[in-house]
Amino acid sequence: MSPETLTIGQLAGRTGVPPGTLRMWEARHGFPAARRLPSGHRRYPVDAAERVLEVVRARERGLSLGASIAQVTQGTAEAPPSIYAGLRRLRPDLHPHPVPKRIMVPISHAIEDECSARGERAVLVGSFQRERFYRQAERRWRGFARTAELAVALADFERSRMPESAPLEVPVERGHPLANEWAIVCDGPEFSACLVGWERPAGGERPGRGERVFEMIWSIEPDVVRAAARLGLELASRALPQVAERIPARLAEAPVLDAGAVRRATAITNRMLAYVAAAT
Repeated sequence: MSPETLTIGQLAGRTGVPPGTLRMWEARHGFPAARRLPSGHRRYPVDAAERVLEVVRARERGLSLGASIAQVTQGTAEAPPSIYAGLRRLRPDLHPHPVPKRIMVPISHAIEDECSARGERAVLVGSFQRERFYRQAERRWRGFARTAELAVALADFERSRMPESAPLEVPVERGHPLANEWAIVCDGPEFSACLVGWERPAGGERPGRGERVFEMIWSIEPDVVRAAARLGLELASRALPQVAERIPARLAEAPVLDAGAVRRATAITNRMLAYVAAAT
């Protein structure tokens, strides 16, 4: 282990904040930010201890946890500009591929439907770019939200909304990097999949004339999906703080792999191939 990093146990020892509390803070507020080893273990910079102590002191002065963390992290924590950029930074081994919109649609539907068909209490995050794109899919997503543990939709909504039995609607400014992305993330207890695409600027290289083209990353690796879910929810929480209060504590943990992972991976791959074949 590098002498310039701390384990969660060491961070707890230096600050007096229990590991379980640190994991809860990370899940709900993205603080303290940890780098993940391939094993899933957290590693914190040494100066994280002082920032945690600053939060403790702010809490002792009567500030809420959210306000304390915001006060400490303002100007020091670099927010991920988008889900795509965050994944590329965390996992440089993930190589994007240019994909036209007509292929992105069936892949997205395959992930959504496989997630829904399993009836899991999953966390769903969707980045739709424009509100009109979300409205086209709203009926489907309202159905998903009825069984989901948490469902969040990001788009250029005029205002935030938290409707009952429906996805939380989180506004994204037109100039924000996330407004140029298409993302579907399904992080369930037993099934995980994500698709994240960055739209190439108009006039860029295109597989077919006039087609919108995305640099696409998709994965069924639980670690990658968990990272995408955290990135999306962190961005959503910054725009709508109430999102942080609903983030399940399990997202602070490393995902658990089991013997059924290969079978589930095969199921989603087969569904994706069928949907793509039907669309071409």
